[in-house]
Amino acid sequence: MIKEFKEFAMKGNMLDMAIGIVLGAAFGTVMKSFVADLIMPIVSSVFGTPDFSNLFTVLRNPAEMTGVNMASLEAVREAGGVALGYGNFINNMLAFFLVAMALFFVVKGVNKAKAAEEAAPAAPAAPAADIVLLGEIRDLLKK
Repeated sequence: MIKEFKEFAMKGNMLDMAIGIVLGAAFGTVMKSFVADLIMPIVSSVFGTPDFSNLFTVLRNPAEMTGVNMASLEAVREAGGVALGYGNFINNMLAFFLVAMALFFVVKGVNKAKAAEEAAPAAPAAPAADIVLLGEIRDLLKK
């Protein structure tokens, strides 16, 4: 049973999938940093808001309005209010779009590399020694 499990775990597809999951998680972290640390500052300089996550609309005010800071989505929700946080949705859609675009370019590059590899004709292999010997015998018999 251990031998069967070892064979199963070491199959190429299983190992490829594990590597893909690990690389996908790492890629997700890199892209999250790319969006948060590089793209969002540019967006904030254009739109004047540092982050879209605080864009929200209050649908129901908190029951106790005394001392509730309505400046952030979290504060409204903690106080018992209901708010439509469309800014978080904008942030997540922007992050998704950038990750999808980056993956598109990665896959496009891999496909281009594979196509170039397939298009390159393989050099003809030298015939085996017995084939060469048989060819020489044939030529001698023709004479």
